[in-house]
Amino acid sequence: MRLDHLSFAAGPDGLASTAQRLGGLLGKEFTEGGIHPRFGTRNMIMPLDGGNYLEIVECLDHPASDKAPFGQAVRARSAAGGGWLGWVVAVDDIAELETRLGREAVKGNRHLPTGEELLWQQIGVNSLITDPQLPFFIKWETPAEMHPSTGADPDFCLATLEIAGDPQRVSEWLGQSVEAPLEDVKVEWVAPNGTPGILAAQFQTPSGLVRL
Repeated sequence: MRLDHLSFAAGPDGLASTAQRLGGLLGKEFTEGGIHPRFGTRNMIMPLDGGNYLEIVECLDHPASDKAPFGQAVRARSAAGGGWLGWVVAVDDIAELETRLGREAVKGNRHLPTGEELLWQQIGVNSLITDPQLPFFIKWETPAEMHPSTGADPDFCLATLEIAGDPQRVSEWLGQSVEAPLEDVKVEWVAPNGTPGILAAQFQTPSGLVRL
């Protein structure tokens, strides 16, 4: 397991404006990601050094966004003003998770502006909806060289995650210590009795640490 990416839901001003605002704070522009037709969403991304990336996602006016759990999660977070949606862990074997969680993974795809297509499977979004401290899982089916972190600027990386929640609860969900997928990222567990989920993330940039 390893940290794959962080998801941030666009605010009422929409995807482009949210990306411009966060990109301005970080000192780097987001790039067009593409549409997730199965989920009724689209995103913009920023590759990060360390093999992960940051995405900003918004719902489309499409029936899939009302039916797919991921679309539902994005819509609800955006309706609440936007902000951190969750974190995502990449795995090599999603069948083990299907067995342990008692449900099947969902296929996902995203059409890139270049015309290429990214393919993956994911599982656990419903649990993210009910308990936002929990990550969901992704198994990439496209070559590693097509991963959204490809081409990252080495001056930009995730330094710290601030998560409101209980590390023991997250470890039980992962099936292993929470430190495993986050070994290269500092995690600060705060407000164990508060509303769970990502409170903030700190990024190392050429201008120093930036907290979003």
